Amino acid sequence: MQDLKYWIGLNNFSKFGPARFKKLINYFQNMEIAFKATSNELIKAGIEENITQEFITARVEINPDEIIDKLARENINVITIKEELYPKLLKELYTPPPLLYYKGNFDLKNDFTLAVVGARKYTNYGEQVTVNLVKHLAHNNLTIVSGLALGIDSLAHTTALENNGKTIAVLGSGLDKQNIYPTQNRYLADKIISKNGLIISEFPPGTPPLRHHFPQRNRIISGLSLGTLVIEASEKSGALITAKYSLDQNREVFAVPGNIYSDTSSGTNELIKLGAKVVTKAEDIIETLNLDQAIAYIDNKKIIPETPEEKILIEHLSHEPIHVDELARLTKFDIAAINSTLTIMEMKGMVKNIGSMQYILAR
Repeated sequence: MQDLKYWIGLNNFSKFGPARFKKLINYFQNMEIAFKATSNELIKAGIEENITQEFITARVEINPDEIIDKLARENINVITIKEELYPKLLKELYTPPPLLYYKGNFDLKNDFTLAVVGARKYTNYGEQVTVNLVKHLAHNNLTIVSGLALGIDSLAHTTALENNGKTIAVLGSGLDKQNIYPTQNRYLADKIISKNGLIISEFPPGTPPLRHHFPQRNRIISGLSLGTLVIEASEKSGALITAKYSLDQNREVFAVPGNIYSDTSSGTNELIKLGAKVVTKAEDIIETLNLDQAIAYIDNKKIIPETPEEKILIEHLSHEPIHVDELARLTKFDIAAINSTLTIMEMKGMVKNIGSMQYILAR
């Protein structure tokens, strides 16, 4: 992208969060024009007058070229919401991050992603459950998403790696070495990258791990995932914030039941009372997400289309949900033709309707 450095420059003004950035994207032809805009133009774009004045003052200190150089020195890559590789699940959020900084393998196109979160201080039971579930989920090709925090998060990442699985760590700070948080997990972050995994953040390099960043980070953990599994959590745990975001985003919430007398299980038991799916084995998750046939597809053979219409639809289908309206836009087929073809393909076991007129490859 020719104007990428201006996306990054605008992102380095901390008060241009996802909501305000969305206004800039919608109003300006490109981000170079937005970065260099007058105060009147910024106000017309919907930016409040006081925030506009703050940016005009701060802009003289923001040098996009210097930031690009810093990213290169730290081996940090950037992807914007306008690019094809930007995760479709994350784009569904009301205020998705306009750009993501990352290290590692960003190709998530064929990944089944599941958030696994829980207490920082876990019990022996929590450790046993995490290792057992994540091991089986990794063996079934699920990508484990978590927050690199101490406790269940770290255990989930580590277990996925030990079982040759892929894992994604979402940070509440910049990805530069100085700000990887917690510092105890810098080695784990490097290991995730070296093992074909991914670490990402919506915060630019140099951003410290401030307290209010972590709830914001949690919406990305859930937003990247088909569902969120909470293993152990007290009633005030940050893991429950991730679960709430997952519900708000129309994703599944799973919870492992625990000892009714244990504080570390009080949050998960409450989630179950509120309707979270009870999980006692990995199959509970795979079946609920209708992934059993789709996972078999990875290990077995590719789907062979039998008609020209099926061939065109399969080119646009993956293991990531896609709505029939989007298929209509991409294929130029009318809705009736798409629906009838998809119905036949589902009867053949080629695709799966996962609800709300969204489809995935079924094997």
